[in-house]
Amino acid sequence: MIRMTEPSKITSVPDHQPAAGGIAARARASVGPKYLTGLNPEQREAVETLDGPVLVLAGAGTGKTRVLTTRIAHILSQGRARPAEILSVTFTNKAAREMKHRLGQMLGHAVEGMPWLGTFHSIGGRILRFHAELAQLKSNFTVLDVDDQVRLLKQLLQAENIDDKRWPARMLAGLIDGWKNRGLMPSQVPSGEAAMFANGKGGKLYASYQERLKILNAADFGDLLLENIRIFREHPDILRQYQQRFKFILVDEYQDTNVAQYLWLRLLSQAPASPSFASPRLRGEADAQSAAGEGDSPSTELVETPPHPAPLPASGAREQKGPTKNICCVGDDDQSIYGWRGAEVDNILRFDHDFPGAKVIRLERNYRSTGHILAAASHLIAHNEGRLGKTLRTEDHDGEKVTVTGSWDSEEEARGIGEEIEQIQRRGEKLNEIAILVRASYQMREFEDRFVTLGLPYRVIGGPRFYERAEIRDALAYLRVINSPADDLAFERIVNVPKRGLGDATIQMLHDHARKRRIPLFEAARAVVETDELKPKARGSLRDVVAQFDRWRAQREVTAHTDLAQIVLDESGYTEMWQKDRSADAAGRLENLKELVRSMEEFENLQGFLEHISLVMDREGGAEDDAVSLMTLHSAKGLEFDNVFLPGWEEGLFPSQRTLDEQGRAGLEEERRLGHVGLTRARRRAMIYFATNRRIHGTWSTTIPSRFLDELPAANVEITESKGGSAWGGTGGYGASRFDDMEAFGSSYSTPGWQRAQANRNRGGGRNSGGGDGRGGFEEEAATFSSTSSSGPDFGSFSSRRRGPLTIEGELVAKSTGTTSEFSLSDRVFHQKFGYGRVTKIDGNKLTIAFDKAGEKKVVDSFVQRA
Repeated sequence: MIRMTEPSKITSVPDHQPAAGGIAARARASVGPKYLTGLNPEQREAVETLDGPVLVLAGAGTGKTRVLTTRIAHILSQGRARPAEILSVTFTNKAAREMKHRLGQMLGHAVEGMPWLGTFHSIGGRILRFHAELAQLKSNFTVLDVDDQVRLLKQLLQAENIDDKRWPARMLAGLIDGWKNRGLMPSQVPSGEAAMFANGKGGKLYASYQERLKILNAADFGDLLLENIRIFREHPDILRQYQQRFKFILVDEYQDTNVAQYLWLRLLSQAPASPSFASPRLRGEADAQSAAGEGDSPSTELVETPPHPAPLPASGAREQKGPTKNICCVGDDDQSIYGWRGAEVDNILRFDHDFPGAKVIRLERNYRSTGHILAAASHLIAHNEGRLGKTLRTEDHDGEKVTVTGSWDSEEEARGIGEEIEQIQRRGEKLNEIAILVRASYQMREFEDRFVTLGLPYRVIGGPRFYERAEIRDALAYLRVINSPADDLAFERIVNVPKRGLGDATIQMLHDHARKRRIPLFEAARAVVETDELKPKARGSLRDVVAQFDRWRAQREVTAHTDLAQIVLDESGYTEMWQKDRSADAAGRLENLKELVRSMEEFENLQGFLEHISLVMDREGGAEDDAVSLMTLHSAKGLEFDNVFLPGWEEGLFPSQRTLDEQGRAGLEEERRLGHVGLTRARRRAMIYFATNRRIHGTWSTTIPSRFLDELPAANVEITESKGGSAWGGTGGYGASRFDDMEAFGSSYSTPGWQRAQANRNRGGGRNSGGGDGRGGFEEEAATFSSTSSSGPDFGSFSSRRRGPLTIEGELVAKSTGTTSEFSLSDRVFHQKFGYGRVTKIDGNKLTIAFDKAGEKKVVDSFVQRA
């Protein structure tokens, strides 16, 4: 019987090798593993280079996930390691599941026995549970979430008599998380940084927090890696056991690693001094591929090994170089955009320094975007100095050029993009293949309102829709109680926001009183504060709340609703609450509140605004529906779409002025990488927009186009005019106003809304059909109709910003004009969007129509015609 030698056991290699491109080489390639089929030369080199450190610089859309997965399949199929001897680290559980699924497809069977394929924290937590006693924990320790962490820190602040309003627990939680991300134990925190909190008590509180965690048998997410690092440093014998265990280490998204993750990987990636030891097993772990009789029982203890000769230094500094094993890191220095949460792009830039003799393989062949898009993205990122350098290329056609479009203001920007999306939809393309990528979340509000007006389905990725955000719901709850004191849901939401000492017991008492008297909660509160049922502190707080709402309700009659909203947010303490909050998203929440107040200007009063919000909030859509994707640039990483809109490319917004102020040149380079990520999300079309005027923090400002626009290659960019009005580029610094171009109101419109409006006008006659109003032939009737079209400016005269009746999914936005409809009950009608239906109810010019396919809808009669 002939016994075949395992590939991993072959000790000698023949001197003769087949000539490249020869018959032997081609014949050998034809019998190679199927999973290697279709790989380009660079990808194949990355898969087959198994010995020593390897850095795969994988640009956007170059197939890095395929390379990483195929490399694992190649290691397993070649017998170089067993599944339990491969450490493969990802950043998300979703990515880990995807890799296991792809491996199963490549190898033809489900991949089992890969316990070390997962996220940094899941693998770190697994290791920590095996050695919990070395961290003064039990193996069943609890992992605290952020809320539990903040609650524990509040207890420590109270014990130290520290004012938690001046020094919020959430701010301390952020500091501790930052220290742990840098691999710093309490004793290693620099004194200057410890002085940032509570007059120098930050370090002491950090130490007390860690001690308290041990007592509670708990750890937070930062500990899952930090305690690993400490154990590896203090117990080199345990470190060597894992170094012996992991024959291959693979890391995805290496550019996003922080210092703690870097230190953890560097410790594990050093080759053990004595390679003669067998791969150790952990207690209770049986190898999935061990043959019966090998002598490995499930209860095998960890193998004792000699001390580690060179443990890492105790500080976060780079350690001395030592022998390294087979580590492969896949990443893209041009896509490192998470510096604000601790990611160190320097980790990938120093790879060849950290791992001497490392082989760097560049994947530059892009399979996603067209030539013009790649050229623009490559030219933009080439302005960064801190990069290893690569140029994306494609074998696909050049496609359409990247377009740059200027608009008068952000409203016109939203209208133009909305019109462009409608044209894409008319060409038969799916809304799921359209994305709008904004730099700041507050930019979304204008697009959401516009899409609701147009009836375009949309979804917000990476967060709730604008009006569904917690801070917006809170602010709206205040306004709802002012508008309607009987709104119990709104009152209950904000009666103790910000904290006023009104706990669950107080709320329950109000509910009991309200049910007995059959009155709203607000009136119950008014009655309860006149009794002695509540404790003095709670009674005083509740009395203040009632008095505030009475005062605000009185001001409503004499104060503009926008000013009233600002007064409410300030006097209630809600704005101050977020100003004192030191969490990363507090600044964004404050910007969202300012955007909310700004959005109210389009409505005549508070009642009209709240009616509009109720219609917006009523829109429901499943994740599987065809809809436009709306998200921030940070949330877009890893996604791709046929059509990508990039609005807001202006100085101060993108690049972000805050980032430039805080990080200088490093911040500018990260912003530029963010622009590179945005462009490379597009497969076929990338469309950049900027506005000449934008309201920032409640004040209109004339903005300057982003410096990134001048860094784009002219040969790959086309300047276009906004479909929302006149394009930017007038005299002076302000550009031409959309009001200057009256040709936009001519008869050249071809949108369905304009055609219906013209037909209705000819059918019924206009209120001002006798001619113009002395302003260059501009007719009020035409202006009113144009406000219902998808691209016309939404104003009816220069003196007031009126707009015609609008429908949102068939629901009326504006109030009825009181006119009598010419339609009758049971009339058969046709609607451009909802199709054929029959009139079932008439209320002025509002019709309730039972549509054959869309169901019952309320519409304005001018939007339908007799069938």
